[in-house]
Amino acid sequence: VQLVESGGGLVQPGGSLRLSCAASGFTFSRYGMSWYRQAPGKERALVATISSAGGSTNYADSVKGRFTISRDNAKNTVYLQMNSLKSEDTAVYYCYAWVNDSWGQGTQVTVSS
Repeated sequence: VQLVESGGGLVQPGGSLRLSCAASGFTFSRYGMSWYRQAPGKERALVATISSAGGSTNYADSVKGRFTISRDNAKNTVYLQMNSLKSEDTAVYYCYAWVNDSWGQGTQVTVSS
């Protein structure tokens, strides 16, 4: 299993970013996927989860209404659209596949003026 995140960076408060996670090494369409994040000095926390077919999603209360998780099973990719970003969204964001407890390497998101 390989998960490669991209799309992180520096953005001003109120801005937007879209993270991508390209998956390989397993049958992507059969497994749920999640995004987690870890802020400095804090534990890794679940941000959003999407079912294998994409029909069901769940979000942490802190990002509801601002973040959207989606997937393209034809491209073996899961996305996290992040809008109305706040300084407290600053963290390393990780892609997680619900197969073999698999993690990506993470991508840094920094929200700052």
